[in-house]
Amino acid sequence: MLLGGFDIVVIVLVIFVILVLFAGIKTVPQGYRYTIERFGRYTRTLEPGLNLITPFIERVGARLNVMEQVLNVPTQEVITKDNASVSADAVAFYQVLNAAQSAYQVSNLENAILNLTMTNIRSVMGSMDLDELLSNRDAINDRLLRVVDEAVQPWGIKVTRVEIKDIQPPRDLVDAMARQMKAEREKRAQVLEAEGARNAQILRAEGAKQSAILQAEGQREAAFRNAEARERLAEAEAKATRMVSEAIAAGDVQAINYFVAQKYTEALASVGSAPNSKIVLMPMEASSILSSLGGIGAIAREVFGDAGNPPPPPPRPRPAQVRSTPPINPPNPNPFNPDPER
Repeated sequence: MLLGGFDIVVIVLVIFVILVLFAGIKTVPQGYRYTIERFGRYTRTLEPGLNLITPFIERVGARLNVMEQVLNVPTQEVITKDNASVSADAVAFYQVLNAAQSAYQVSNLENAILNLTMTNIRSVMGSMDLDELLSNRDAINDRLLRVVDEAVQPWGIKVTRVEIKDIQPPRDLVDAMARQMKAEREKRAQVLEAEGARNAQILRAEGAKQSAILQAEGQREAAFRNAEARERLAEAEAKATRMVSEAIAAGDVQAINYFVAQKYTEALASVGSAPNSKIVLMPMEASSILSSLGGIGAIAREVFGDAGNPPPPPPRPRPAQVRSTPPINPPNPNPFNPDPER
């Protein structure tokens, strides 16, 4: 089948239209932004999805990733404020916020961010001492983030985080720091030990002080109670003596007999319980005590007369006991003289 000239023209037109449609349809993936240029001039930014452009007039200028990206900062030498040389490396996280500014305000975006971060690391870490540099890593990260983020704002970039990964001082400096740390810990241990010994001595002294105070208070209380007991005993003795004196003054001879007998009995008990007395020879019969009391009563009657109490009646004689069998050996009336004839 031969095609005429008109058919060929129609086929060519259809193919041209299809090619134009394919050239004008642009699909932008999620997480990317495309810039559109018309005759080399930026006109707009394509969002993710299906987009149409004017073929042969507009074209895609730059394809930018707007997701957060990681940029590794290589290791570099830094001279600190106290002239110590250290090696440091870092990592930076950034995100494209404005695709047009990132595409047309700076050339080679990643290289620019990398060099800017390295320069600020030298500036920030070089303004600090070594001890401050090793102990304040969070402060270094905050300062780097603030400085770098402020510097990349005209590029449509947001630096979300800058982290120092590692700081390596020289080997001899590390050894010196280790010796210093050891000396500091030994000093701290000695200080703590001295403080513990001092606290222990203080506590022992306070305990001895409290013990002495309590002992003195106990002795004072015991002395007070002993004095009170002696005072009450003296009052009781005085009261008893006064009562006996009043009874004697009233002519009651039995009161003085009772008083003298009580003192006599107490004296015998004291003599018997003395530690330096092993054998005590004295009349212990009740008749001897009664006879002594009788003699004392006679003296009292002679002194006070018979006005107080009448004389006691003479003792009645005991009836004689009849023994069926006389004893073989008669009892000795004097136990201290074994010979009855003497």
